[in-house]
Amino acid sequence: MVRQGHLFVAAPIRRGLRDDLESLLATMTHAPGQADPDNALLPFGQLEQLHVARFVLLDDPSLPDRIALAESLPIHEPVRLAFVADFDGDEDDFVRAITELAATGLRQIFSCCIDFDDDTDLIQWMRRHAVRSAANYINWPGRGTRQIAEEVALHRILRAVRIAHDGTAPEALWPKLAEAGRAVPLTPLDRPGIASRLRDFGHFLLLPVIGLVLLPLILIGLVPFILLLRHRERTDPILAPVPDRARNRLLSAQEDHDITNQYGAIGSLKPGLFRRWLTIAILWVIGWGARHIYRKGRLARVNTIHFASWTFLDDRRRVYFASNYDGSREAYNDDFINKVAFGLNLSFSNGLGYPRTDWLILGGARHEQDFKRYLFHHQIPTQVWYKAFPGLSNYDMARNARIRAGFEAAPVGAALRRWIAEI
Repeated sequence: MVRQGHLFVAAPIRRGLRDDLESLLATMTHAPGQADPDNALLPFGQLEQLHVARFVLLDDPSLPDRIALAESLPIHEPVRLAFVADFDGDEDDFVRAITELAATGLRQIFSCCIDFDDDTDLIQWMRRHAVRSAANYINWPGRGTRQIAEEVALHRILRAVRIAHDGTAPEALWPKLAEAGRAVPLTPLDRPGIASRLRDFGHFLLLPVIGLVLLPLILIGLVPFILLLRHRERTDPILAPVPDRARNRLLSAQEDHDITNQYGAIGSLKPGLFRRWLTIAILWVIGWGARHIYRKGRLARVNTIHFASWTFLDDRRRVYFASNYDGSREAYNDDFINKVAFGLNLSFSNGLGYPRTDWLILGGARHEQDFKRYLFHHQIPTQVWYKAFPGLSNYDMARNARIRAGFEAAPVGAALRRWIAEI
């Protein structure tokens, strides 16, 4: 089975070079924030294993909140350049692939970072600045770029045949569809091997084993935890400022160029070890659930997300959240609020200024206007964003996979009629 990898490389920007870096990144786009797949610096379109990628300046607009809400946190944090990518295969293989393809362009981009010089080893520098994300979500693990491309081609040719023979009975149409479909080479789908299954099973056991081992401590600490949590929930300050129109125009200019959009937000955790360790534990569980429970195209009841990640920065004082999703920003937010508000509260309620929660999962995102203002307050623009399959939604990919499965199974009767209806 194809395994997906996630790469997050981030380094502080040299003082005085931010404007130059933004101008350089702008040469990689054909519209605000939208990558030109054939740009001269890093031609994303030539990376067959790449699903999505972005260059983003991690400039936190919410840092001034610390002055009023968290005096124990430093007022300043470095502005970083981050390169984030989701791809098929091994991380080392992907790093070698992009450096072989675009070493000159990457060197030009990363030269704006504080410790990158003319004689710097590019691969070693990227490895040194790689940050392991605390949690990572994949819409459909194992569905690689080759499979997606082949299934798109199969659907197109089958659809053309069906349109050309509109009104033909299913039994008479099937031979024509079968003949046309054979012109599309379909790589056999890999199945997970024994070693892969054992690794996944071992990782699956981690949560119940840790729970059993720590059960006595959990029982002893449950009451103090609840008391401390409820005290913090009642007293932690809330901050949901009215959105700034100019900033909203900047963010909106990068959206809705395709059926899929990118989203990025950064913010500080509430001060203190309690909130920090609670966030570490929650994101670990989210990562565990994404790997073992939410594997079939849905994160809880939300099926619009392609890839998402949560990454700690600055000794876990801040978190950067990145998402790639179908539809508009407003619909994306509403989908989560209406379907999995508890998940939003678990993921983000330890953030500084978050709307008031009850028992960690109630309230919070249910205060819709405060929650949306909070999100906007932390959202940041993405300077360069690439998607390998423009115009293709998660629904399209799932439908194409079903069409391919039906084609290979040679359906008959009612199954044949259902299959043709999907085309």
